Amino acid sequence: MRLQRKPGAVAMLGLITCICAFYTNAAIDIPLEVEQLPTITAQSPSSLIAFPFDESFPVTCEAKGNPEPEFRWTKNGQEFDPFLDPRLLKEENSGTFVIPNNGNLTEYQGTYRCYASNNLGTAISREIEFIVPHVPKFPKETLEPVMVEEGEPFTLRCDPPKGIPPLQIYWMTINLQHIEQDERVSMGLNGDLYFSHAVEKDSRRDYCCFAAFPRIRTIVQKTAMSVIVKTKKSHVNPDMANAILERRPSLLTPSGGKSQTQLVKGDDLKLECIAEGIPTPQVEWVKMGHQLPVKAKLENHGKLLIVPTVEQEDSGKYMCKAKNVLGETFHYFTVTVEEPPEWVFEPESQLNMIGSEVLIKCSARGTPQPTITWRVNGIPLQEAPATNRKTFDDTIMLHNAQVSDSAVYQCEASNRHGTLLSNANIMIMNLPPMILTKEGEDYSAVEGKVVMMHCKVFSSPPSTITWSKDDSSESVEGPRFTVHDNGSLEIYSIEKDDMGQYTCSAKNTEGTSTIDAMLYVKDPTRIAVAPEDQQILMGTTAQLSCMAEYDKSFSNDFELLWEKDGVEIALNYTENSKYLVEDGILQIINVSHRDQGVYTCVARTPVDQDMASVLLMVLDVPDAPENLVLSEHKSKTVKLKWIPGDDHNSSIIEFIIMYEESQWEPGNWKELLRVPGNQNSAILKLHGHVDYRFRVSGVNDVGTGPPSEPTERYKTPPAAPDRNPENIKIEGHLPHEMDINWEPLLPIEHNGPGLEYKVSYRRQDVEGDWKEHMVKRHSFVVKNTPTFVPYEIKIQAKNHQGWGPEPKIVTGYSGEDFPSAAPDDVAVEVMNSTVVKVSWMRVHKDKLHGHLGGYRINWWRLRRLVDSKKSHGDKHTLTFPGDHNHATIPGLTPFSEYSLIVMTFNGRGNGPGSHPVNFKTPEGVPEKNPVFRVTDIQKHTVSLVWAAPLEPNGILTGYLLEYQLMNDTEDMGPLQTVDISNPDITEWILRDLEPKSKYKFYLRSCTTVGCGPVISEECTTTLETSLASIHGGISTQGWFIGLMCAIALLTLIVLIACFVNRNKGGKYSVKEKEDLHPDVESQGMNDDTFCEYSDNDEKPLKGSQHSLSREIKAGDSGDSLVDYGEEDAQFNEDGSFIGEYAGRKEKRVSAEIKATIQTPA
Repeated sequence: MRLQRKPGAVAMLGLITCICAFYTNAAIDIPLEVEQLPTITAQSPSSLIAFPFDESFPVTCEAKGNPEPEFRWTKNGQEFDPFLDPRLLKEENSGTFVIPNNGNLTEYQGTYRCYASNNLGTAISREIEFIVPHVPKFPKETLEPVMVEEGEPFTLRCDPPKGIPPLQIYWMTINLQHIEQDERVSMGLNGDLYFSHAVEKDSRRDYCCFAAFPRIRTIVQKTAMSVIVKTKKSHVNPDMANAILERRPSLLTPSGGKSQTQLVKGDDLKLECIAEGIPTPQVEWVKMGHQLPVKAKLENHGKLLIVPTVEQEDSGKYMCKAKNVLGETFHYFTVTVEEPPEWVFEPESQLNMIGSEVLIKCSARGTPQPTITWRVNGIPLQEAPATNRKTFDDTIMLHNAQVSDSAVYQCEASNRHGTLLSNANIMIMNLPPMILTKEGEDYSAVEGKVVMMHCKVFSSPPSTITWSKDDSSESVEGPRFTVHDNGSLEIYSIEKDDMGQYTCSAKNTEGTSTIDAMLYVKDPTRIAVAPEDQQILMGTTAQLSCMAEYDKSFSNDFELLWEKDGVEIALNYTENSKYLVEDGILQIINVSHRDQGVYTCVARTPVDQDMASVLLMVLDVPDAPENLVLSEHKSKTVKLKWIPGDDHNSSIIEFIIMYEESQWEPGNWKELLRVPGNQNSAILKLHGHVDYRFRVSGVNDVGTGPPSEPTERYKTPPAAPDRNPENIKIEGHLPHEMDINWEPLLPIEHNGPGLEYKVSYRRQDVEGDWKEHMVKRHSFVVKNTPTFVPYEIKIQAKNHQGWGPEPKIVTGYSGEDFPSAAPDDVAVEVMNSTVVKVSWMRVHKDKLHGHLGGYRINWWRLRRLVDSKKSHGDKHTLTFPGDHNHATIPGLTPFSEYSLIVMTFNGRGNGPGSHPVNFKTPEGVPEKNPVFRVTDIQKHTVSLVWAAPLEPNGILTGYLLEYQLMNDTEDMGPLQTVDISNPDITEWILRDLEPKSKYKFYLRSCTTVGCGPVISEECTTTLETSLASIHGGISTQGWFIGLMCAIALLTLIVLIACFVNRNKGGKYSVKEKEDLHPDVESQGMNDDTFCEYSDNDEKPLKGSQHSLSREIKAGDSGDSLVDYGEEDAQFNEDGSFIGEYAGRKEKRVSAEIKATIQTPA
């Protein structure tokens, strides 16, 4: 409704606006606890299409209010009650109803509007148009064939049926093949198919127009059309047959010279000009007075101009020009861009005090200018008059508003392009503060951070909100405290002292309300041990550590999470889990490329969190290079290029180029070349007559990557050999032959078929021509050569393409023979008793008959000089490679006579030996005595016995016997010496020794050169003199030694009998015998008469002291096998005791076997 503005109204309106602005709250959100007007919360779109494939169609209308709103509907402006139609689905306390797709939808087609009402007012929805589309169909018709002269234009009309847009049109044959379109043939925006001029190939019977409606999933086909093109034939001049006259352009569409186009802002502008003529006209586009918009584009061979998403500046006059060589034609388009309604000022809901002045403003713009319509509670404004309400153009004013003026005002702006509807709830009330935040809320905050404590209040007029702490009457103040407009208290940089109880107070003219809240200040969460960036090999396990500190009151609420690239990692802890977390350590199992990224450790409590990120880089061998290309093909070279694969975070060091050839070793890839990692191409040197393939692998610090796909094959042409054989060896296995061997060329080095070798040789020391032989193998034997003479040899490769390069000359010798002479003037110089120096005269090279290998010395021992006893020893040999005329022979035996010979040798073998040379070695010191024992130990004396050295290495002059006292601390007393000058003496008695004292004895044999190595013994003297000593000396008598041997033999026989008897069974009481025969070892220890032997290498054989003793102590009876003869002793197969006796020491058994029979006192 539009009213005439009166003089002075503007000034009055401005004054009221200033007054009311103080009381008005815009865009209010009234809690449902407060009585309020209805508000639409959900509604269907303005167009609701009943697609046939949908099961049902909800028509939505939901609203809130207090009291709860009731709903009613209108259809096409008439009351409509969904509850009266049992076919519709409804819900209680909802305005929504559902139309089922049961095939009877047409009766529901129409425009609906929802009204939500309570006792305060009514809100309305936008108009909802329910559209039931019909199935589009082409009419059934019989179409006559289109007859057209060749060269004339014609049009095939489609005339698609109406349907739900968008519409898509296709021209196809009956076999669904698209009709080819070009500059001559094209489809217009209306779907018609235009032919600029007809040609003979246009004749066909199956031109079909298909119309597709994708929103309803429907495609329909028009009856096929037939075109017959009549060709022009001249009966007057045969040369003019089929001649087509050229024609200037004219437009098939649009018709006339100008047209008007209107469209809505945001749509796509589409202008088309389709012309006919011969030749086919070209179309150009111009915007009059301006350049074409930058976003403009041409389609359909330039016949269609499209300006997407038009704006007002795209309005204006456009021209199309169609021209050919005969002329041109024009068409002008006047384009007008209009706009649907758009809010300039949308009315907003308000909450006002009783008695206030209320302004409701609503304005919109559009092209054409929208019409504004006001309603109150869904009723047109003029049908609901009010004495205190005035309308000023786009504004409604309520003077001295009362509670009864509360209502829902609707503003509707519409033009031919659309409609806007807005509901504004105007609430007039006075209300004391209503605090909507719950009483007694607990807030936790971290020291140093920010906390927001809420106090949401609703009241009319607005309340003043204050906060206090710990029952203080003073409001909290300071730069760290802010009370926001919504009542919330925000505290910055929280301190421990901020902990406590806070009170929010809301006060207006109608009353006061308060609530309490508790603030707890917590220690901050902090990551103490952050993860570090890692580089990990693919396939291994990565471990990322993260340790955090947090307030202990959050022990049950703290969580440590991991994120990858900003997405939380889900942990399932199954057998195949990719991720495992334990004690703050994230394990990534079997790392792959997709595991690379940024991992973030998140330590979180209910009030704060801390994060630390780490970059995990996965290292792997390089990917295979790609796009291998061969270029610059030449006879023996080719250029290979490639694109490197991903290096997987480890720079490529080098590339390995490999080849495979199809003739010699197909399928076997071999390395050809290595190039640095910063190159992606290489010139490859090739052999001739080879069918190559190549591939490339990258190498980094991790290893060698997989090879690329191989290149196509490249076969080089045949060529002469590039090189000759190498490693030529000249050997002479027989005296009159020379064997020549060489390393053959590899098959790939043949460079072509027919490989042979030319062997050339001649004597080096004689002028002569080269002798040549062609061979196919890689060896050659020259026969009938002089023995060991120098030759020059060269070997050259050849194939069917020619000779290899000029070969190098090598020198060798013909076959060797045994040396024919022995060294002369062999002399021996004795250096000492074990070493001699041998010298000789070198054999002349003419007598060597080959390459000198060196010299050999053979020697052997003839006899010992000490007794002149001949003993031919084993022959010894020393070899001295190279050219020598002297050598040293070590390790000889002193005081001996030797003989030696010297010979030379070459590759064939040894030459004759020299005349033998005899020499004698001087005396040396004797070897160590083989036996040195203590045989009788008394209180003040000890008897010693020994044996002469096996090798005296000279004439014995006597023995040097030394001894010294050892105290309990192992310290040694002064050394006493006894010089025994008679070499035949082999026993000695030392007297005047200390009783019960430990002594150590040393013995060395001597010649005139000196004394040999020492042998030692230890012993402890007794406390009393033994009676058995009166029989001293008996053990040294010959008859006694013989008697002892007989007893030992008898003991052995008895022992064997015991073994046989015990093997048959029986039992032996070990315990009884042990009781009758105490341990002889323990007795000896108690009497302090045992001997201790040295632990060094000079220790004599244990257990031999009794057999060498001159006297056996009375009463010193030990166990012997004779004692066990009457019992059944059981033995194992190896002769050892079993049963209880098996536990005895090996030493005890040895002592028993070697024990002697006691002699009478």
